[in-house]
Amino acid sequence: MHLSIISLKGVQFDGEASSLNIKTTSGEITVLDNHRPLVTQLESGMIVITKKNGEKINFDLNSGFLEVGENNLATILAN
Repeated sequence: MHLSIISLKGVQFDGEASSLNIKTTSGEITVLDNHRPLVTQLESGMIVITKKNGEKINFDLNSGFLEVGENNLATILAN
């Protein structure tokens, strides 16, 4: 999937990812390629991105929103 993380500081990440682990107001979820469409509010915690090559990247998150679109695009608006 193509993942973008956007905050007030600008684009924090923009690239391909095989999975995304993130904490929502309903609990922690994992988003994989071709995930069904979703919009959810995010809670404070760690975002763990696994890139296609297996490399893991971590980001701290205070709050925000996640949108997963039908076209394998995921966007995080981070605070």
